[in-house]
Amino acid sequence: MMFLPMPSVTLSNPVAQLLDDGNFVIREANSSEFAWQSFDYPTDTLLSGMKLGWDLRTGLNRNLTAWQSYDDPSPGSYVLSMALEAIPQINLWSDSTKKARSGPWNGITFSNVGATKGNNGVSSDFVSNKDEVYYMFNTTGTTAVCRSIVDQNGMYKTFAWIERAGTWNNVLYFPGSQCEEYSKCGPFGMCNIDVYPICRCLKGFKPKLPQEWALRDASSGCERLTALDCKNSTDRFMTITIAELPETSKAITYPNISLNECRANCLKDCSCTAYAITNISGAGMACIIWVTELIDMRMSSHPTQDVFVRLAAADLASISSKSSKKNQSRSMVLIIVFSTVALIFLMLFFCWRRKRMMHEAFITYHQLEKDIRGNDELELTQLQWSTLMVATNNFAETNILGKGGFGLVYKGKLVEGRQVAVKRLSKNSTQGVDEFKNEVTFIAKLQHRNLVRLLGYCIQRDEKVLVYEYMHNGSLDALLFDKEKGVHLDWQTRFNIIIGIARGLLYLHQDSRLRIIHRDLKASNILLDIEMNPKISDFGLARNFGEHETTTKTKKVVGTYGYMAPEYALDGVFSVKSDVYSFGVLILEIISGQRNRAWSLWNEGKVLDLMDPLIGNLFSASQVMRCVNIGLLCVQEKAEDRPIMSSVVIMLGNDDAPLAEPKAPGFKSIFSTKHDSASNQVDLYTFNTVTLTEQTGR
Repeated sequence: MMFLPMPSVTLSNPVAQLLDDGNFVIREANSSEFAWQSFDYPTDTLLSGMKLGWDLRTGLNRNLTAWQSYDDPSPGSYVLSMALEAIPQINLWSDSTKKARSGPWNGITFSNVGATKGNNGVSSDFVSNKDEVYYMFNTTGTTAVCRSIVDQNGMYKTFAWIERAGTWNNVLYFPGSQCEEYSKCGPFGMCNIDVYPICRCLKGFKPKLPQEWALRDASSGCERLTALDCKNSTDRFMTITIAELPETSKAITYPNISLNECRANCLKDCSCTAYAITNISGAGMACIIWVTELIDMRMSSHPTQDVFVRLAAADLASISSKSSKKNQSRSMVLIIVFSTVALIFLMLFFCWRRKRMMHEAFITYHQLEKDIRGNDELELTQLQWSTLMVATNNFAETNILGKGGFGLVYKGKLVEGRQVAVKRLSKNSTQGVDEFKNEVTFIAKLQHRNLVRLLGYCIQRDEKVLVYEYMHNGSLDALLFDKEKGVHLDWQTRFNIIIGIARGLLYLHQDSRLRIIHRDLKASNILLDIEMNPKISDFGLARNFGEHETTTKTKKVVGTYGYMAPEYALDGVFSVKSDVYSFGVLILEIISGQRNRAWSLWNEGKVLDLMDPLIGNLFSASQVMRCVNIGLLCVQEKAEDRPIMSSVVIMLGNDDAPLAEPKAPGFKSIFSTKHDSASNQVDLYTFNTVTLTEQTGR
């Protein structure tokens, strides 16, 4: 429990009072001045009128500290605090490691965070003077109710109460993407969540350690192609637009000067690497000059200031030349197109004919190799067969981690010491060719902390291999349904796994540049890293949905019985709600540690009887009840009754979000305590370890 410091002043007639805004104060009975107030000592929550930051007169630092866990309010490892630097900003820390930063205040909001969704009747203020440096939001004079928290997973969230919906709406979520993780792409690297890979070097720079970049680890950053030449004053500047400001903790500011003056100051300072104009205090202009490497740069989705990066004249000329050549090439292409229309149509017809023949014919291994190697967008590392033979000790049986319809998975170790998982396509699996293409196409284009990372591939004659990051704790089902190993899954670990899977699924359905339906979400396809973080894997049966596509129907029902939504298993109709159903089954399995029978226990008010006895007594009953409720909402029979994953994530992360009463689940008998061995519905669940690839739906 966190105890708040009390005042040392002496009061003759003290009064303690809880104000309407939530501030608990102590004052003299006849005075409006507070001798002490709880708003000066926030825990994990910021309310309207509370200050986040410093009182420089007293040395008081008001910051937010996350709870240790959902039911343990003692201080956790995550802290949100105002940095007292030349350019103040808010930093999110995990112990002594900086996890994310807000960027400087631009007069409206913090430059690297953006505004909240909608107005919501909330105004934001930032004050920086000789007495105080703080941020505060205010809802005074409105009907809005708003609160911000730092949760135990290191997320800063702002919620607004929506009266008409009777619920809290998450209007700000930070960090909300991989690019908002601190220094994701290292020095002089630019992060862009809308491209893949998400990290690129700035023009005029190259990867510092190319071998690490090839494995999608860009933390080493970039280095200059050509050294600067300050002595001879030949350096120039490259303009980067729609970019958020780099780390400003060691930057220098010059108030009230023009853009040209700012540029001149940078050129005079040989250590200057970039400059920008920004509105720091909300009034007037200020020049920022960076004298160190540029760290934590990313493309922005909201208006920002231009950043002018210093380059050697040769590099800037090379960039300009390439741009000019590109324009010339475009003009040449247009001339050729207009002068050879007939030839182009002929070529298009030929390509169409060839593509049709490819669809009608069996996809050969040779064509597969051409498809993957010819897809420049993937930018995957191609590993040598000899490298994988050494890594897996000639694919020794002792290194086998698991087996599926695709083939065997081996544990491997690359020459530099990195452990990997090596997935080898079964030569006898024709379906595996399609799965192989799906894995490469989807996983290589997606990046999320709760999706398994694809590191590379190998095509050697008839051998097709995929190489993934190694998951030290294996698959979820190997722990969940094993009574000896299940003791490692305490309630907090299980709850974190549920949240992680939900976030990964939300990314697939809504936030990734592809809109993916997994179609085979189950415990064996959830992998656990060394810290027990869940990673969704096996995209062999996944389907890419169009932006405006909601449902589709197939004659090929693929997936695993028991995790399949009824409308998909029986009629071949699938949508994002099909994955929601599978997720609901997963929630109930994670709680119970078995192929559960939750529905009757819910109706009888005996939800806690569902708990896996291996968990013991260290759990929050209300949290378990909430998870079961959400799980049953996800497995409701009708797809339209099930929530979407964005709602699921909010319900899991917000104890105050209201929950509906669930309706009867699909395949109702599988969620009851009574079994009918002759029932086809029970059979559908009984074979939940069988993955279908050729089953025809009705």
